Amino acid sequence: MLIGYARVSTQDQNPDLQLDALRAVGCEQVFVEKVTGSGLKTRPEWEVCLRTLRRDDTLVVWRLDRLGRSLKDLVEIIQVIEERAVGFRSLTENIDTTNAAGKLIFHVFGALAEFEHSLIRERTKAGLAAARARGRMGGRKPKLSKADVKKAAAMLRDPTVTKAEVAEHFGTTRMTLNQALKREGYPLNPAATESEEPPHCNPNITGDRD
Repeated sequence: MLIGYARVSTQDQNPDLQLDALRAVGCEQVFVEKVTGSGLKTRPEWEVCLRTLRRDDTLVVWRLDRLGRSLKDLVEIIQVIEERAVGFRSLTENIDTTNAAGKLIFHVFGALAEFEHSLIRERTKAGLAAARARGRMGGRKPKLSKADVKKAAAMLRDPTVTKAEVAEHFGTTRMTLNQALKREGYPLNPAATESEEPPHCNPNITGDRD
């Protein structure tokens, strides 16, 4: 049984071209995904389509990018349906995994996806190593720079200035301000620290002597 799957894109919200092509090759049932957006975690119609597919069925799409948003995504989906003994056809690219040539193409796709993943991983490691060599660590950039923290500590030496005011001045929160002060080695309450005076000694008072 041929099962069709169509998905609209942000640029093209009309699935008619896909539907005509899928029905022309004999798809008995077609699922149409009308939800778009690369950040979406789920595709409701695809989930239903996947549950519908049975052994020896063939999933048909108009074009490869209607099924997977990336090469890695596409290869993973094909592997899932192949584990269920379901074939796959893409009309535009003329790919059919029910024959030897189509299976070979997807083995190549799988190798390319793994190669792409390895390259990304290596570039990330190289970037982090270069950053460390320049004295920077990976991770999120602090909201307050060293210069900002120094200025904030100077402002807080004035007992009439509150932390809430300083935090608002830098567009952050009191918690973040406290973390930044601690990170750069400043006291959490510079005004109180500065007002403290060392104990006075009376030079006229001496201890008992023998």
